[in-house]
Amino acid sequence: MLRHPFDPIIDQNSKVLVLGSFPSIQSFKNSFYYGHPQNQFWKILAKLFEEEEPKTIEEKKAFLHRHHIALWDMVAGCERETSLDSSLKKIQVNDIAGLLRHYPNIQALFFTGKKAQSLYQRHFGHLNIPIHYLPSPSPAYRSMSLEEKVKKWSILKDFLR
Repeated sequence: MLRHPFDPIIDQNSKVLVLGSFPSIQSFKNSFYYGHPQNQFWKILAKLFEEEEPKTIEEKKAFLHRHHIALWDMVAGCERETSLDSSLKKIQVNDIAGLLRHYPNIQALFFTGKKAQSLYQRHFGHLNIPIHYLPSPSPAYRSMSLEEKVKKWSILKDFLR
């Protein structure tokens, strides 16, 4: 059983929570969220806020805090063979409801994949908070251009005013 290796990135000023499923094998190796070099997560956010793409873990954390974005994953533990969400087995979910109780300024949840969203709806769908699907930044999802993804992700900014 693999355990999630990272703490949530969140503080009392966070207004939105972005939830993925579980870190990729490459993210485990790079010791941070969305660590695959071809994953577009950090590129999308940088373009969305018209900033330089953060490179180091500290720059990424500072970027998230500066823009009031919290980051975590739905899966606390699982078994898997590959980084694809479809390979996740024996899933244990993180306590999203508990996190939201401790951080009441979170106004909306955003999912970077269908697996994360379906897990949320199955376990926490009763919670009264807006939820939104964002096109996956994964290198496995290339049917949408970076520019199209940035446009779809712009809904994040509606909750950050």
